[in-house]
Parts: sequence; C-alpha cells; structure tokens
Amino acid sequence: MKKRHYLTMIMVTMLTGLSMAQAQNPECMTNLSIYAEHVKVKNYDAAYEPWKMVYESCPDINKANFSYGERILKAKVESSTGAEKDGYIQDLLDLYDNSLKYFPTKYSKAGVAIDKALLMYESKMASDEELFNMLDKAFQEDQANFKNPRALYLYFSSLVDLHGAGKKDLQDVFNTYDDVTGKIEEENKQLTEVVTKLLPKDSLGTLTSKEKRALRVATINSESYGKVASSVDSKLGALADCDNLIPLYEKSFEEKKTDVKWVKRAVGRMFSKECTDDPMFRKLFEAQLALDPSADAYMYGGVLKQKSGDMNGALADFNKAVGLETDSYKKSEILYKIATTVRNSSKSQARSYALKAIDANPANGKAYLLIANLYATSANSCGSTPFEKRAIYWKAADMARKAGRVDPALSSRANQTAASYAAKAPSKEMIFSSGKAGQSISFSCWVGGSVTVPNL
Repeated sequence: MKKRHYLTMIMVTMLTGLSMAQAQNPECMTNLSIYAEHVKVKNYDAAYEPWKMVYESCPDINKANFSYGERILKAKVESSTGAEKDGYIQDLLDLYDNSLKYFPTKYSKAGVAIDKALLMYESKMASDEELFNMLDKAFQEDQANFKNPRALYLYFSSLVDLHGAGKKDLQDVFNTYDDVTGKIEEENKQLTEVVTKLLPKDSLGTLTSKEKRALRVATINSESYGKVASSVDSKLGALADCDNLIPLYEKSFEEKKTDVKWVKRAVGRMFSKECTDDPMFRKLFEAQLALDPSADAYMYGGVLKQKSGDMNGALADFNKAVGLETDSYKKSEILYKIATTVRNSSKSQARSYALKAIDANPANGKAYLLIANLYATSANSCGSTPFEKRAIYWKAADMARKAGRVDPALSSRANQTAASYAAKAPSKEMIFSSGKAGQSISFSCWVGGSVTVPNL
C-alpha cells in the first residue's frame, strides 16, 4: 500500500511539473511534441524551428532538447557550408555546454568535453594543444566517465604530436600512455566479464533477448577498445624503444628512485619492450623490490635469474609471484607473462602457465593466442607424415578463434591469426587424397590430444 502511495505521489509531482511548464509557456509543450515526432522519422529540417523555439524558451523542460537537439544540429552541420555551417557548429558546442548546465545528473563533465573536442577536431577548429588541454582536464577531473575510445586515442595522439613539436616531455607521453592503456584495460575488463558470463548460454542457445543485446553491445564495445589500444601502441611507436627508455630512466633514476609508481611503471615498460639485458633494468628492479616486494617484482626477478641460467631459481620466483597476487585478473596477467618468458625453453611449460592464466581469467585471450602459436610452431615435430604435421594447424586455428570469442578486443588479430593457421592446414585436395575425412588424428608430441579432420 505504501509503495502504491509513493508511486502515486511521483506521478502527481511529474504531472504538476509538466502543468507548470505548460502554464508558463503552452507553446513549449506543443512544439516539443512536434519536433520529437519529426526527429523520430529523421526529418531534421522540419524539426529545427520548433526545436529552436523550445530550446531557447524552455531549455530545462525536457532532456530531449539536448539529446534530440544534438541530432538536429548535427544534421544541419552536415547539410550546410561556409559561415552557416560554422554557426551551426557553434550552436552545437553551446548545446553541449548547456546540457551539463540544465541536466547535470544526465550529462557528465568528461562526456561534454569529449563531445566538444571531437566536434572541434572533426571541424578543424582546434590545435593539438587545445584538444589535449580539453581532454586532459576532462580525464583528470572525471576519469570514470571518460569512456569514448576515439577520445582516448585523440587524447594520447595529440600529446605525442605535441612532443614531436618539442612542447611536451617524453616522460609526459609515457605517463599518459600508462593512464590511457590502464583505462582501456579497465573498461575492457568489465566488458569481457559480461562476454564470458554469457558465452556458455549463447552456445546452448538459452540467452534471453535482453542477454543477447547485452552480449552484442559488450562484444562491439570490446572490439572498439581493442582497435584503439592497437592505435595507441602504434602512435607510441619507436618512442618506447630501449634506445629512448634507457637514457630517460638513467637521467631520472636518482630523483625518482623512491617514487614507487614511477619505478613500477619504468620496470614494467622495460620488461614489455624486452630491455631486460640492460643494467638499468636490474637497477630499477632492485629499487622496486626494496619499495614494494610485490608479485610483479618477483616475476621480474625470475626473468633475471632465467637470463643468468638459473632456471630453478627463476621458476621459484615465478611461482612466488603467482602466490603473492590475490587479484585473479592481475594473477592471470602474471601467469601470461611467465608463459611468454619460458616459451623458448619449454613449450609445454609455457602452455601450462598459459592455461593457469586462463583459469585465473577466462577472458585472457592473449593466453589462448600464445597457446595457438606454441602449437603452430610445433608442426614439424608433431607427426610422421606431411599430412599429420600440417594437421596441427587445425588445432592452432581453433585455439586462436577462442581468443577472439573470450576477448572481442582481440577479435581482429585472433581472426587473422586463425585464418593464417587454417590456410596452412591440409587442403581439401589433401584431405580427399588421404582418405582421412572425419577421422581423428592424435598427436604423440608434447601437444598431445587429437583433432578431427574436416568432412568434405
């Protein structure tokens, strides 16, 4: 009964608000209805005048003034030229500002800044410095709502261009790179959690319509983050090569050696760029070990022991790193890094660590891709005939496809890899000549298991 009374009060309050708005300016409600109908059928020219009247007279009457207004003005921008187009662009920029002013709970600082920055970038209305400053302010003040993949790339790209022009330090580039890639990983982690939760139901055909939409949206968004992550890495390019990293860290070490965040980022970057042979890596690693003897530190220690030939000591450190990490996502990353480190000395050991990485985080597509590569590079040692040797590529291709399914951010790379491996597997002609269509082929090498030859 109380709930019913509460809902009734809400309805009365809403109707009262609308009645007051109508009383203040009855034209607003009429024109709101008119332009809304035009927008629904994408008749933006007809929607413009009634929308403009409502927007200017009653800006806070309905959020549609801004959500539909954006569509109307974007259409005007696209269909106009010269000074008229510039005027509509300015109107759209003002609309973004006013959306936050009149509906602060519906719009965010970061969202508005992103919309403005992208519009100004597309319209060539802002310099790299202006774009970077806008996006940097938004990222620093409202990182939680800074989720647009294109904006994340523009944020980083404009900074790299400023560095190229001598206006920003290389350390600024690295700091922002870490922030941006960290944000991408954070957002993709949430998306892959949705994907891995729904994939089993999808394979069984038991998804509800709501779950199908959630899976589709998460997959598409994850793919977008994967593309922007690749673009950000490409933009960083040679700036993060060992030749640049080592002198930068040598120069800053004495000043920064007690800054745990700087030290950890420096060690991580040198590790990812395979600069581990340089004495600076050991120096940074020892600083991290003293400041924060965490899982990562022991993983790096294992790498150094491995390079010195102490494989038993390396494995002890690797396992200590795994044991120290309590976060399953971070543990999976450590296990994956260990797998990549031991792959050259033992493929079976590398697979073991990669599988442990998948157990810790079923969405770790990189681990699936690593296993696929381990299989593919074992083709010559897995089988006694050319047909049997090439059959391993079916197993490798299947593993690569799994990578794209569990982590859509990797789908482009995973699909290309799978296609490459599938092309190396026995052709239809070879299958026909062998007479093995539909049969199972077992692998007696370290890979083990079997694969079923496709039917013709």
